[in-house]
Amino acid sequence: MEDIVIFIDADACPVKDEVFRVAARLRLHVFVVSNGWMRLPDDPAIERVVVPAGPDVADDWIAERATPRSVVITADVPLADRCVKKGARVVTPRGRVLDEASIGMALATRDLLDDLRSAGETTGGPKPFGPKDKQAFLQALDREVRRAARTPPAISPS
Repeated sequence: MEDIVIFIDADACPVKDEVFRVAARLRLHVFVVSNGWMRLPDDPAIERVVVPAGPDVADDWIAERATPRSVVITADVPLADRCVKKGARVVTPRGRVLDEASIGMALATRDLLDDLRSAGETTGGPKPFGPKDKQAFLQALDREVRRAARTPPAISPS
């Protein structure tokens, strides 16, 4: 699993510590991508990436590097869509796996709620993040890392 990489869309991610523990156990490299500095464990396998402020800069950084042997942790549906199109595994912090079969509905739901909010509707926010969400996330992360590991590595041209 040495070439499996995890990318965390980190600015509002509530499961960073869980990712770090899984990555340490499985010896995976993690990129923590954000618009600002944040404290991370002192571990050479965990790399901080601070991108310039601006819309979608962190998303662009992650999407450009996502591969079929990557797992991306994000709640950002447009970023998830870009990563799924590149063959990456995507897991939300609540443990939902976004893949080719589910990303279309996730985008449609996001767009509908965005349209309702811009029309003045109160759509409410997400329920509070709890222990069941964390457990679902850990199960999904473990499963998707193992699936990514079964994906053959890309053959680089010689």
